[in-house]
Amino acid sequence: MGRRSIIGTSLAVVAAMTLSACGGGADSGSSDTVRVTLVNHVWTENIRKALPEFERETGLKVEVTQLGEDQLSDQYNVKLNAGSSDIDVMMYRPLQEGRLFAKNKYLADLTEQANGSGDFDLADFQAAPLSATTYEDKVVGIPIITEQQVLYYRKDLLEKSGFSAPPQTLDELKAQAAKIQADNPGVAGFVSRTGKAAAVTQFSSFLYSFGGDFVDGSGKAAVNSDAAKQAYAYYGGLLRENGPANISTDMSWSEAMAIFTQGQAAFYTEANSLYKNATDPAKSKVSDTVGFAPFPAGPAGSKPYNIPSWGLAVNDASKNQSNAWKFIEWAAGKTQTLEQQKAGVPGARTSVWENPEGIATYPKDMADAITVSLANGVGHDRPLVERVAQAREIVGQPIVDAITGKDAAASAETANQGFQKFLDDEAR
Repeated sequence: MGRRSIIGTSLAVVAAMTLSACGGGADSGSSDTVRVTLVNHVWTENIRKALPEFERETGLKVEVTQLGEDQLSDQYNVKLNAGSSDIDVMMYRPLQEGRLFAKNKYLADLTEQANGSGDFDLADFQAAPLSATTYEDKVVGIPIITEQQVLYYRKDLLEKSGFSAPPQTLDELKAQAAKIQADNPGVAGFVSRTGKAAAVTQFSSFLYSFGGDFVDGSGKAAVNSDAAKQAYAYYGGLLRENGPANISTDMSWSEAMAIFTQGQAAFYTEANSLYKNATDPAKSKVSDTVGFAPFPAGPAGSKPYNIPSWGLAVNDASKNQSNAWKFIEWAAGKTQTLEQQKAGVPGARTSVWENPEGIATYPKDMADAITVSLANGVGHDRPLVERVAQAREIVGQPIVDAITGKDAAASAETANQGFQKFLDDEAR
């Protein structure tokens, strides 16, 4: 793994907390203390508040080390590389470093525990997020926080242009975006991420809905398939023809969201986890007119991503794996997942989305849109590789080329050659 960064960047804040209790474990060298490393996140804050309940129930003590993403990355780089046993439970990003961790045997096999606990009910987890925490048919992590892609839109602009409902297909999206843009000079019909790497995750839903993927069934690069070429051309063309004037090709979510929330675009495809940026009057000029809809269907149907942004795993070098599993069993159990869901943290369990309490805090149309994503969602939003950042640079280049008017098909062929070489190198 080396010392390359394996988790993205954010403000790093460190906190540690030790909570009291007593008890025992079954592992050789096991401890009554479960050492848990978590990232700065609202999920973590919620779990910290609930920890006394876990300690009372189990008689265990929990030590939480809470880190910003940069410092979490540094700690994992050093400690996992060294085979350190002083981390029992770790919070990690399945799609960013999960494959690398699993291949390097940093993650304990949790298959038996996850399937053996009736109360835990592994079958309650959505298939798409669970697939991302599974490696070579083994459960190596449990998804705890999910994201789905949905369509953000302006209700007032649709009504003004005579549309009674948001688009249900990608063809309708293009038609409505063009009409609204023509009716409202200075307002773009559509906005989304444009940066070469940043756009890959949001482009993925277009790719799947056209019938493509980053690799084919045999694991070969597939970004030059007919479906992929059509998806690149569609996404780039929509932004080129109906996107903001003088569109930048370096926009991540924050820049694209700002354009939408400032009232400068009619449609915006983005992760549901960011929706409060659009509905909060303090952040959005269009908060009272924002609507949400399922991702529009392409030739292969509506296939947005449904991914776990974070999961919990047990360090394979831990000497306290039985007690580590007890923590995960509780933290990712039905009760805690419902409490997190009610607090606005999207869960990976089917039951919390079917429970009226679980969706009460979400706008109704957002909850309805997410329900569609749960049924049709794909469990990855980027190539499933070890060196994710490098792969995104390769497969993202045709997005930029399509936006700037270059030949998307030719760019896809070039990208496919580079991506196949990347896959071959990684397989060595």
